Amino acid sequence: MTGATYRDAGVDIDAGEALVEAIKPLARATHRPGVLGGIGGFGALFDLRAAGFADPVLVSTTDGVGTKLKVAIETGLHDQVGIDLVAMCVNDLVVQGAEPLFFLDYFATGRLSVEQARRVVGGIAEGCRQAGCALVGGETAEMPGMYAAGDYDLAGFAVGAAERGRLLPRDVAPGDAILGLAASGVHSNGFSLVRRIVVGSSAGWGEPAPFAHGQSIGEALLAPTRIYVKPLLALHRAGLLKAAAHITGGGLPGNLPRVLPENTVAMLDAASWTLPPIFGWLARRGEVAAAEMLRVFNCGIGMALVVSDAAAATAMLAAQGETVFAIGHVAPGSGAARVEISLPPGWPG
Repeated sequence: MTGATYRDAGVDIDAGEALVEAIKPLARATHRPGVLGGIGGFGALFDLRAAGFADPVLVSTTDGVGTKLKVAIETGLHDQVGIDLVAMCVNDLVVQGAEPLFFLDYFATGRLSVEQARRVVGGIAEGCRQAGCALVGGETAEMPGMYAAGDYDLAGFAVGAAERGRLLPRDVAPGDAILGLAASGVHSNGFSLVRRIVVGSSAGWGEPAPFAHGQSIGEALLAPTRIYVKPLLALHRAGLLKAAAHITGGGLPGNLPRVLPENTVAMLDAASWTLPPIFGWLARRGEVAAAEMLRVFNCGIGMALVVSDAAAATAMLAAQGETVFAIGHVAPGSGAARVEISLPPGWPG
């Protein structure tokens, strides 16, 4: 062959085909009832009746991992950011009472490294396994000139379903208890600030983390977002869950009001849960005020739940491996729903 080729322009079709073959076993391992066909077609099919639904409402979400990807790229640790991608989508599904059914990913890069991409997609498959949903397809885009060498970006798309009469939130009222489920770390929000603090403090990603014994700063910060799907679905099916808020960008003050009715206020006590050391370190190193910490980060609470029976809900969640804190209650208010948080002296240092 003579003349210009696509490979000369920076796009390697053979590498893309090799990646598809490499990830087929990863996708097959996430198979669940309802999936028709497999990776490689022009689209994915899903049978809701085979998944056990009688009168379903479809729920869909899309999200990314944000600049946490820069930490993965700069450290060369690509194996877990795919879990973050799935978590950011499926945690948003389950708070609406929906069971995640299937997931698709979009991986974009300047020049495709099959090994790098396989490691990323391996994390996506693991996230799907944790959430009980199937990885049914995706897109790999090789775009020379759009991304610097070694850089990539991710987007995820999840579809779930709930029976029509089982959507959340429902029947939230003053007097309801609010529980918090422990986060696994910073999760996937606020990393532009995290990166600025780390770089500004002259700390390297490979240096020992003063807030995580035995790990480097990069390893500790890349701890993947916790996936809360299975415990929350169990709680919902037991009739104990009234509402749930995934604590992402905006923190507790920005996310909990989204599932509360008007004329209510969530009264929270920050002394009631354990603040992971990473947040104290970030606050001190970056001289970040308490209000800004609460607005940017999850501060140790990855999911907030409004429940009808706090004792029964806590026991069920703890039995499934969740660390549960009684963080507050719903009180009467006026106007738009809001959050009030009582802070102990010196928090979050």
